[in-house]
Amino acid sequence: MSHILVTGANGYVGGALVSELLATTGHTLTLLDHRFDAPAPPGARQVLGSLTDHAALDEALRDRPDTVFHLASVPGALAEREYQLGFEVNLQATLALAHRLADQGRESGRAARLVFASSVAVYGDLGSGGAHEHQPALPALSYGAHKLMAEIALADLSRRGAIDAVSLRLPGIVARPPAESGHGSAFMSLVMRRLAAGEPYVCPVPPHATAWWMSLPCCVANLLHAAAMSTAAAPASRAWQLPVLTLSVDGIVDALARRYGPRCRELVSHQPDERITALFGRMPPLHTPAALAAGFRHDGDADQLIQAALK
Repeated sequence: MSHILVTGANGYVGGALVSELLATTGHTLTLLDHRFDAPAPPGARQVLGSLTDHAALDEALRDRPDTVFHLASVPGALAEREYQLGFEVNLQATLALAHRLADQGRESGRAARLVFASSVAVYGDLGSGGAHEHQPALPALSYGAHKLMAEIALADLSRRGAIDAVSLRLPGIVARPPAESGHGSAFMSLVMRRLAAGEPYVCPVPPHATAWWMSLPCCVANLLHAAAMSTAAAPASRAWQLPVLTLSVDGIVDALARRYGPRCRELVSHQPDERITALFGRMPPLHTPAALAAGFRHDGDADQLIQAALK
């Protein structure tokens, strides 16, 4: 029986991933987070604490994991406002986890698979042309810089055979709960949730703004694929740019109108914020043939995205 560790297990993505893992058999789970909304389900052990807490990390790694899903992070906008917090969680704690896993791997002779939730924030400003999965990374936020630094460290430990890492560069995952804060891309989820509920929404990017979209179920499917796939032919970077849907806000509103009625178009208005638009509303078409060939996937089209994101 294999053992799986999930960091950030109580979060938006973590909670959905844990639900999927609990629905399958053949493994046990350790869940690490700074808070839990419910008692540990059968087959899982909860560890309450921050990834930056050495005692909590020791407890989380007590049962040597075969697979680790590392989802815990400080989101981008919050990490930009509170640099030290982002540095400690997004970089230092990630490196501490990776090196502890490497130590365990050397002791056991078996490298753990580490699936790292990186981010498209590693790219920075992509300009108006198309983008591809080997796009140079030039982060414009500390969050993206720390994710990129972590990717490089994980790739080096994988080169040495100490761990077996797969870094996934995640886009905006929708539709996050309205109560979540710290995400500069929050408009991507809010426009869906507000219009689906028949509520007005003032969008901080213009109608033609384009973003990279992925539903939560699609994200979880890609994480699970990353844990099971062979890494024999993985790139030296161990980083995969996931396939995404490149859609405008108008395109999302149209899909919402097809599902929830034409009034959706009347509910949205726009007060563009130049910084949010520059960071999250000017994403060019993204080409990922290698990721698609490796078995990663996107949602298909805008209608399928809405259905999956809001089900």
